[in-house]
Amino acid sequence: MPERIGFISTRFAGTDGVSLESAKWAEVLWRDEHVSFWYAGVLDRGRDVSMCVPEAYFGHPENEWIDKRIWGHAFRSPAVTRRIHHLAEYLKGTIYDFVREFDISLLIIQNALTIPMHLPLGIALTEFLSEAVIPAIAHHHDFYWERSRFQVNNVPDFLDMAFPPRDIDLRHVVINQAAREELALRKGISSMLVPNVFNFDEPPDPSDDYGADIREEMGLSPEDKLILQPTRIVPRKGIEHSITLLQRLNDPRCKLVISHAAGDEGSDYPDQIAELAQAEGVDLRFFGDRVGDHRHINAEGKKIYVLQDLYPHADLVMYPSIYEGFGNALLEAFYFRVPIIVNRYPVWVRDIEPKGFHVPVMDGFVNRRIVAAARRLLDDTEYREQMVNHNYEQARRYYGYPVLHYCLRTLINNIKNGM
Repeated sequence: MPERIGFISTRFAGTDGVSLESAKWAEVLWRDEHVSFWYAGVLDRGRDVSMCVPEAYFGHPENEWIDKRIWGHAFRSPAVTRRIHHLAEYLKGTIYDFVREFDISLLIIQNALTIPMHLPLGIALTEFLSEAVIPAIAHHHDFYWERSRFQVNNVPDFLDMAFPPRDIDLRHVVINQAAREELALRKGISSMLVPNVFNFDEPPDPSDDYGADIREEMGLSPEDKLILQPTRIVPRKGIEHSITLLQRLNDPRCKLVISHAAGDEGSDYPDQIAELAQAEGVDLRFFGDRVGDHRHINAEGKKIYVLQDLYPHADLVMYPSIYEGFGNALLEAFYFRVPIIVNRYPVWVRDIEPKGFHVPVMDGFVNRRIVAAARRLLDDTEYREQMVNHNYEQARRYYGYPVLHYCLRTLINNIKNGM
């Protein structure tokens, strides 16, 4: 019998990993006629299938007030504890309303019991699960112990209770093997590994010409080589390695384009990157102000593109990240058949590299081998085509929708059978 599934998070909107993967889960669940409904503080889903509760958004003023007083502090005041409980109690009531209004039979909680961006929401969900006795799946993208900003805090009691909780009716899903082992070690909780996926059975639509002028909008000539780094401008993305590669290529055709802005992490790193590129004589272009979560024309009359508009025009993708929970840019590059150079971040080494992809890899620095590989990918069309076609087929085998379909069907069958 199909389930009425309620997705819960702080936000389902835009191009963040949680929003994107949640939409893929709902699409695959629909194949078995499961109907999805949505609860969050910020939503871009239809109003007839969603409940927007502004206080559930991690950027809500009340949650920001709490955040400022719990992270980076060793002790908390009774007033902070009261505010946490008050907001959690209110949110718990709205979760009851959501389940009742849409007659939800199964919850899928997306990262809200994983990383404490919204501590009261995690507490509310934990208490709700204990009281309502409803089956649920917690999809964990990145745990709080993986992020340095959460290491000093005055809420270890709440973190132990709710991130994630130990609940008999709650199944856990992680996106990489290291997270699976850490969850078992720290919490004694078993989990299923379900990687991020892409719909490789439906190749990109070649007739879509919305982004046909994107190179011109970047100021590139037909002879230029577009080297794309599809990441935010934050230190863990390793943009300095991309600059080093272009400096060593010493090819005036090569232009480095960063697709995203810095976000809420300040301007220090973007300024440093811009200075480094200038000092190294590298043509670096920030294009984040022209890339959004949907296509539209902005107030200045300029086109706003989506990330998927950039890939078909890229000659090479750089992915020199130091750390990634999984690495969606990898799947996107494979999907659009663009060659990619990867730094051997831990999840790549452990989970992805053994799958047999043909990808030039760097071990934390750019050497002559990587420079030669990049030059060949830019200039040898036949070699490039062989590589991207091989990677597409490998990605379809290991990270396609059938993999997700099998995992979700197994999870739901186990829940129905009481396992």
